[in-house]
Amino acid sequence: MTSEPGRAGRVFVWTWLHGQGEPVVAGAVDRVGADRFDFTYARSYWENVNAISLYAPELPLRRGAQEPPAGLRIAGALNDATPDSWGERVIANRLGSTEGELGLETAMLESGSNRFGALDFQSSAESYRPRQDTAGLDELYDAAEMVLAGEPLTPALGDALLHGTAIGGAHPKVLITDDAGTEYIAKLSVSTDVHPVIRAEAVGIELARRCGLDVPGARLTTSLGRDVLLIQRFDRLPGGRRRHVVSGLTILGLDALLGARYGSYPDLLDVLREYALAPHEVGRQLFERVVFNVAIGNNDDHARNHAAFWDGHGLALTPAFDLTPQVRSTDPSAQAMAIGRDGSRTSQFSVCVAAAADYGLSRPAAKEIVDHIVSTIETQWSEAADATGLSSAGRNALWRRSILNRSTFYD
Repeated sequence: MTSEPGRAGRVFVWTWLHGQGEPVVAGAVDRVGADRFDFTYARSYWENVNAISLYAPELPLRRGAQEPPAGLRIAGALNDATPDSWGERVIANRLGSTEGELGLETAMLESGSNRFGALDFQSSAESYRPRQDTAGLDELYDAAEMVLAGEPLTPALGDALLHGTAIGGAHPKVLITDDAGTEYIAKLSVSTDVHPVIRAEAVGIELARRCGLDVPGARLTTSLGRDVLLIQRFDRLPGGRRRHVVSGLTILGLDALLGARYGSYPDLLDVLREYALAPHEVGRQLFERVVFNVAIGNNDDHARNHAAFWDGHGLALTPAFDLTPQVRSTDPSAQAMAIGRDGSRTSQFSVCVAAAADYGLSRPAAKEIVDHIVSTIETQWSEAADATGLSSAGRNALWRRSILNRSTFYD
């Protein structure tokens, strides 16, 4: 596959294959019509004995152009690697435009190369040139505040902040690497935060770890006197190697709008079971995450806040992430995705137990999981809050409000 300058909208997709520290060109994305993007594998790629599909259910490894799944403008596995709202905001600031003016090709080619999973977008099929300028954390913090305030960045700071645009989400974040070469997503507390969201997420991760959930390594630090949560990247391996990851949204075959309306945990589980590397374990794993989100008041558990590793043959859940207790009242809440096949979303443990069969569990087994998570949180809340330096005000804002809100116990 070679570059075709006369073909408007062509973007080349590069990927890291298993065990390799350098990427190879996988194929190209082409704009077809006003709002459809097809993908074609490069001949050099499908002839490579080590090649895997970028995600077999929607992009099987074969010749010819492939249209995106019905209802999507681009294949989900490719969309997972594009910047989300925060990234688009940084790119727009850097280019002196608005987020609404950014075309998908611009978002692909102007965002950083150190993006989610094992893909990157380039303007060439012949040579790979990473976009990964960086700066000190303090400088990046100031740059993030400038973006939030709508102030233009200097070219150097714009290039540095670009490095974090490859990671999804709406909250400001940057990417950093420590002296040992370990990569982290650094989530920043900023002046627009109305509650201690960074320490709330830190305590959510700490409680999840104590409950036995698989979570990434995380630690708190400060920059310019403000909180920073460093979350170790689970899609990175030593030696520059990357792991293929697809979001829950891609697994469901939905876009963000349809995912918010129709996404459900049982539907997600159906696909995970079909392609799971450990099909007998995934139901319990997903159920534990549902119960934990209900327990801590995290109703921002939409499909893009779940993900699975893809190795070319099967799926395995990644560590749980974005476990942030949300501000709420004492009234019953609802999860972003349906808990049971009946469409129930109410954030109550009784709803979780009633859906036990959807996860391959008996009601007693489901109740045992609920009891374990609730008792662990109740007995270890104080230690978890101490470990994350949560203030008295922060504890009062979360305990029995977001975390173990009394409405979650209503039958």
